[in-house]
Amino acid sequence: MSLTFTRRRAAAAVLAASLLFPLTACGNDDMKDTGSAKATESATGAPKANLTVLAAASLTDVFKTAGAAYEKKNPGTKITFSFAGSQELVAQVKQGAPADALVTADTKSMDSVKADTSTPTVIAKNRLVIATVEGNPHKVHALKDLADTKLKVVLAAPEVPAGKYSQKILDAQKITVKPVSQEPNVRAVLSKVELGEADAGLVYKTDAETAPDKVDAVEIPDAQNAIAEYPAAALKQSKNAEAAAAFVAWLSTPEAQKILQDAGFQKP
Repeated sequence: MSLTFTRRRAAAAVLAASLLFPLTACGNDDMKDTGSAKATESATGAPKANLTVLAAASLTDVFKTAGAAYEKKNPGTKITFSFAGSQELVAQVKQGAPADALVTADTKSMDSVKADTSTPTVIAKNRLVIATVEGNPHKVHALKDLADTKLKVVLAAPEVPAGKYSQKILDAQKITVKPVSQEPNVRAVLSKVELGEADAGLVYKTDAETAPDKVDAVEIPDAQNAIAEYPAAALKQSKNAEAAAAFVAWLSTPEAQKILQDAGFQKP
């Protein structure tokens, strides 16, 4: 074999190797890109599902924002919320209503259905304020002012978490209030004040912040206040157990916590 022929074969081998190398590199990049695409299909790793979440009325506005953020993060997932007083939500769970997760405004309500839920996690806290008609024309500045019989005060019903918290702080201060009505959820209390059908009412701070142009919020000192806790749990009856658990877990992530805290909720 001639030296020239040997050199030609060597050059051909080098040329072939140089052509194959970029092809191999491109193949690796393609694999990386494919992997990234798969990762963005569901940033939380949750399977696609249509979820129904039973949530306390005081979460109405913030959960609409949170739900939209979760759906964006998890393409193919749709969340439908059913908002009501926690006592109503508990009744629905006990009656076997088709739902995937539950979020109440107190731990007692959640505990009453512990046989039907996964282990709950507190995702946020809240506190009460006195909501008054805009401009506070009746000069309500403290809890004791609610005892004025000339004042039309509305409270949440005793079986509602907001009603329980309200009665707790009034009793602690030995203040007797005779409400003109007791509403089925805290949003109904806020509505009465917004419409001028009541002069004042006890609501969560976050509720008052949803209507800044219609009501004034009178702060209640911490020593006289009550802290509301919001536990969340997946329901054992869910047909989308993995997806429900993923949503509940997401509520404790920095992204969800920022949404809750931007709306005025406190850290859990």
